[in-house]
Amino acid sequence: MTPAKRQNFERLLNPRHIAFVGGADAAVAIGEARRAGFAGEMWVVNPKRETLAGLACVASLADLPEAPDAVFLAIPATFVPEAVADLAAMGAGGVVCYTAGFGEAHDEGRALEERLKAAIGDMVLIGPNCYGLINYVGRAALWPFAHGGFCPGYGAAIITQSGMFSSDITMSQRSLPLAYMASAGNQADLGLTELVDLLCERPEVRAIGLHIEGLSDIPAFEAAALKALRAGTPVVALKTGRSAIGETLTLSHTGSLAGSAELYEALFERVGVISVTNPSQLLETLKFLTVAGAPEGPEVMGFTCSGGGATMLADHGEAIGLRYPAPDATAGAALRELLPPIATVSNPLDYTTPIWGQPERTAPVFAEALARVPAQATLLVQDYPAPGLDETEELYLNDGLAFAEAANAAGLPAAICATIPENIGAHIREAFIKRGVAPMQGVHETLNAIRDAAWWKAARARILCATPDPLVPGGRGHTVRLLTEAQGKEMLADAGLPVPKGRLTRAGALSETAVEIGFPVALKMMVPGLAHKTEAGAVALGIGTPEALLEAAMRMRTDVAAHRETVVTDAFLVETMAPPPLAELVVGIRRDAQFGLAMTLGSGGILVELLADTVSLLLPVTEAEISRALDRLKVAWLLNGFRGRPAADRKALVAALAGLAEYAVANRATVAEIEI
Repeated sequence: MTPAKRQNFERLLNPRHIAFVGGADAAVAIGEARRAGFAGEMWVVNPKRETLAGLACVASLADLPEAPDAVFLAIPATFVPEAVADLAAMGAGGVVCYTAGFGEAHDEGRALEERLKAAIGDMVLIGPNCYGLINYVGRAALWPFAHGGFCPGYGAAIITQSGMFSSDITMSQRSLPLAYMASAGNQADLGLTELVDLLCERPEVRAIGLHIEGLSDIPAFEAAALKALRAGTPVVALKTGRSAIGETLTLSHTGSLAGSAELYEALFERVGVISVTNPSQLLETLKFLTVAGAPEGPEVMGFTCSGGGATMLADHGEAIGLRYPAPDATAGAALRELLPPIATVSNPLDYTTPIWGQPERTAPVFAEALARVPAQATLLVQDYPAPGLDETEELYLNDGLAFAEAANAAGLPAAICATIPENIGAHIREAFIKRGVAPMQGVHETLNAIRDAAWWKAARARILCATPDPLVPGGRGHTVRLLTEAQGKEMLADAGLPVPKGRLTRAGALSETAVEIGFPVALKMMVPGLAHKTEAGAVALGIGTPEALLEAAMRMRTDVAAHRETVVTDAFLVETMAPPPLAELVVGIRRDAQFGLAMTLGSGGILVELLADTVSLLLPVTEAEISRALDRLKVAWLLNGFRGRPAADRKALVAALAGLAEYAVANRATVAEIEI
């Protein structure tokens, strides 16, 4: 992005004046600017009206007093490119284009969007087909719909590809601190990637939330996400369009390419982006990060005044990988002195109702536990009474505020967690936010947020210590030719990669070849264009004698002919049989038009489809990344030595996989897919 465009983005974000171009939609946007508290000048361009929303109108852009810093554009699509060109010529800063009917709609709309792109020049533009931009910190809005939002002077920057979803977030009853809200729409100029780049280093932005339908430039997003990582700004992404139907809807909605869900997850893992699966988790994770910050690790000290609450914390926390360090003997003795006799010293800790609401009794419990238990984050489960039932609210607050004070004294990221999401009112939420304690809504959402925040902290340290080389770009338009297994293995062997001892031979030399290699052997018919040999009967394993070898070859001819008569050949690959494996892996590398080269690792063997135990990595990749990916597979139990069985040679396995990945990267111009 050019320096001029960066400067113009600042004008759009913090405008001195806003021009509203249009009619009824522009009138709503004027009202929303006022609602936001915008104190600058506001002008209206509408040749058919004298006033709009109480403001005098001018007939044309040329009649404006000066080039506006920001423009809200809501006119018919056919007039938009010319208006944008005029604004660029007069030196305007930036435009929010609310108008739809461009690339998301039809061929004519796509052509219109290309004209729009050509007209932008050094300005910046958000949209078209978007809701726009809200600056909560600077009290400015270019927004066409009623909006809310809570801003204590800092917060999350949220960038969405859905206008209505962004509007829904502004009206949510979550007290998520918001710094900025941007609805990117068709992303003709500024999209999710550019907005991450522009917002991630602003001190008031403590986290960035993304709603992603699709990304058009994966390497550019990788660069922006790594910039945010270096800046210490967590990015949380909600990726939609994962299902077949969802992908179709995404294409019709904004024209985005949804892409493979697995490859998006690989991208997020690679660049330290937290991935969530639903809107509530997006907002609660952002809330924890913006208010409490990321913990140094997954060790948690949990407090409840309920045995059931303690069990809920323990069950879900353990299931998702959080750890609850048990109080040692010294800590246990100290806590028993402070707790009622009915209490059991544990973590999570139910401090029991006899001392509930008595800060002179509960504050020492919180302080002692946090001083002695080696936790890296802490939370207190509290469900506050509803309006009209709030006679005991003060008692809840007594414990909540005592907990907040103890957590702050211990220097730990902390949360108050309502078991039922709505059981913590806005005034309670905001009271805790002032104290740096995140008021979280829902046990699962809270624990997931703590887990993911701790993951981000560790991922950031790991990635910044060994930032991977940039992604290999994708490509299109190549003619793909399927090699036989023998041809493929010959190419890998020539590159120095390990392959089984074997030889390509004819039927008449099978016995001689097998004797030289050494029984037992595997026999495979090499049929050009046959991708799945097992289904065609073109594979025989564990052959121990020359007679069995010849019988297998004859049977193979019959079976393959029955599968597809024209593919029977006289070319056979004879290979030495490996001993019974400790575990079986399937490894695939393919070139994706969006993501470039991607490697998939998974549990192999005849149950590969049934187990569906896979993980994907984007290339290039390091040995450390490959090793971590293997640990995420169920088959890792076997690789590491399950129930007394010997462990696999992990070092050799990882080296072989890394070598295969390096081969694919080095030969990316010719390699479309490898499967082993």
